[in-house]
Amino acid sequence: MEEVGTGTNKRVDWCKEWELPEPEFGISGTSIFVRIRKDILTEEYLKGLGLNERQIKAVMYVKERGKITNREYQRNFSVSRQTATRDLTELVNKGILILQGTGKRNAHYTILEAKMRHKIGKRGKKEAKN
Repeated sequence: MEEVGTGTNKRVDWCKEWELPEPEFGISGTSIFVRIRKDILTEEYLKGLGLNERQIKAVMYVKERGKITNREYQRNFSVSRQTATRDLTELVNKGILILQGTGKRNAHYTILEAKMRHKIGKRGKKEAKN
């Protein structure tokens, strides 16, 4: 039994190390299972970060389509430019999105790679950008 417990702890540690959600352990009928998800950016995780519904929907939009602009955010969520900028800036500050491109026409937001989220969490945002 001790060996089984150690293996369970290893799976949890690996998921944390690889920036994955913690695994789910369960029983189904006569079987024990472990569910490992490949994406930490789930609605539940994002709610836990204190994001509002618009921001969560925006992250899901970016995951599906690859990027979002401030103008798309305004249009999709019927908000002002200032609100869109504030919401998107918060997503950048929380290490979820990254602003790419320059100027009004080329600027867009994409998902920050898990490797970079991991660096930000360990060393702080300013050091990770360097």
